[in-house]
Amino acid sequence: MKKIIGLYRNQNMHWVGDGFPVKNLFSYDRLGQAISPFLLLDYAAPYHFDATTAQHGVGSHPHRGFETVTLAYRGEVTHKDSAGGGGTIKTGDVQWMTAGAGVVHEEFHSKDYAAQGGLFEMVQLWVNLPAADKMTSPRYQAIESQNIPKIEFENQAGHLRIIAGQYAEQSGPASTFSPVNVWDGQLKAAQTQALHVPVDHNTLLVVLAGEVRVNGSQLVQDHSVVLFAQDGEALIQLEALQDTQFLVLTGKPLNEPIQGYGPFVMNTKQEIIQAFEDFNQGKFGEIPIQHQAG
Repeated sequence: MKKIIGLYRNQNMHWVGDGFPVKNLFSYDRLGQAISPFLLLDYAAPYHFDATTAQHGVGSHPHRGFETVTLAYRGEVTHKDSAGGGGTIKTGDVQWMTAGAGVVHEEFHSKDYAAQGGLFEMVQLWVNLPAADKMTSPRYQAIESQNIPKIEFENQAGHLRIIAGQYAEQSGPASTFSPVNVWDGQLKAAQTQALHVPVDHNTLLVVLAGEVRVNGSQLVQDHSVVLFAQDGEALIQLEALQDTQFLVLTGKPLNEPIQGYGPFVMNTKQEIIQAFEDFNQGKFGEIPIQHQAG
């Protein structure tokens, strides 16, 4: 089984805008190349929002050089961007936005969800782009729940949704620029499941909720990430001590310099400076204003 080389837990919540109460479970500024091509993961643990007519979320802001992946577990988010992408993701859906050369976007609770209120739970993952693709044209993939393959574990122990990459001859619908797997799983209490991962990938296990014993020994609580060695092994074993919700993220390392500042992740400091200049000159475009008929 793969050797565990890091275990990190964060229970400190901070707000992103006024709509996303998140816990940062990993980021490249702390873990660097060890998690490449992944950069960051924020988990908005279940949080109750009262019904409102106000707009809650994150207003217009830029990105360049990577992709944002939003998984909706509960609640709804409406996205709009300067490349013309947009839509509402609902419970079970995934939004995969490639910022590429530069995009301005906004993310707000949907009007329907805001009007009803209720529990809100999301994950946002940042995936780095290879240097050759950092200036690619922005694009937006709206992935609906029914289009995500689901593999049922034996004995009704749980399931694994294949959002990107492959597992057990199932392929995820997300189109990616480098080899990555994004698997979204649930494992019921007292059940054990072995998962096979590519030997040449960096591998992370993100435990969102519950508690699990990994590889027969390491106890892992909620709001934690486990980092595995690239040691030629392909197997990780999960034993759920409680009903557990988790992500498995694997990716072939890019082995390229990472230079990031705020909403931009490039390869050099000069490219970061250029990103700020381009944004300030309006080269990322603007989010189209929708005029109401009436």
